[in-house]
Amino acid sequence: MDHKTLYILLFLMVPFFAVAQQDSQYTQYMYNTQTINPAYSGSKGVLSFNTLYRTQWVGFEGAPKTFTFAANSPIADRVGLGVSFFNDEIGVSKESNIALDFAYTIPLNDRKTFLSFGVKGGLNLLNVDFNLLNAINPNAPEFANNINNQLSPNIGAGIYLRQSSKWYIGVSVPSFLETDHYDDTATSLSKERMNFYLIGGYVFNITDHIKMKPAALLKAVDGAPLAVDGSINFLFNEKLTLGAAYRWDAAISGLFGFQLNNSIMLGYAYDYDTTEVGNYNSGSHEFFLRFELGTKQEKVTNPRFF
Repeated sequence: MDHKTLYILLFLMVPFFAVAQQDSQYTQYMYNTQTINPAYSGSKGVLSFNTLYRTQWVGFEGAPKTFTFAANSPIADRVGLGVSFFNDEIGVSKESNIALDFAYTIPLNDRKTFLSFGVKGGLNLLNVDFNLLNAINPNAPEFANNINNQLSPNIGAGIYLRQSSKWYIGVSVPSFLETDHYDDTATSLSKERMNFYLIGGYVFNITDHIKMKPAALLKAVDGAPLAVDGSINFLFNEKLTLGAAYRWDAAISGLFGFQLNNSIMLGYAYDYDTTEVGNYNSGSHEFFLRFELGTKQEKVTNPRFF
């Protein structure tokens, strides 16, 4: 790795250790809602399993790699439960999280619109090995001590409002607890900050066989720029999904999904980086798998867009 690439990597790592840590980003966020909003749990009306793997900035040393797994199901008429896990690697750091999600849903007057309240509780595990970092000044105090298996609690909440086959909107904070990680010299190494999310989408019936859904996600965290994602997906014959996405001042993406049968959906997304970092990588890849079991409690026209 040449010096220019090394400097860029170090520049990217500084905010992670010294300013504010953002949650992982996903291009296929419309299929990964539970990880950021616990109120989504049980809203599909079936036992649903989701897994996603993202490798970002391919060819760039120390680039982020993320794996997520989530499962949720309704357990009563108005109650949904879920469990989620993620593992996030960036540079010399590895973070894992496991959480339980609880959602309570209130049907509104027309019985087609539902308001859900959710809470999330779990644990974060952080490891940072500074010995793997080719630091310009390895004797600096902030690199003196590794972070080994540091546990911190996690409590989050969300609200999710949806109309069965047409639209949804949600607001959430996956973790309210802000955690500072220090070494024995009281030098701040890493700060976990609250991430605020706003999501929404609307389904348009173009023809009897084609549906279109624009969607958006906004993410805000103190100490980092506002992240804005917009996407548009087309669903053909309830099987094939094709779409495109744009992340403000960051990337443009292509999305593909295919419903193999009533239970299994596969998805893929490719991001082309529009920033200067894009000169040093060949893009990002994201793979998605969803598996569902059971009979839906709601009769919905378009169950697969959200």
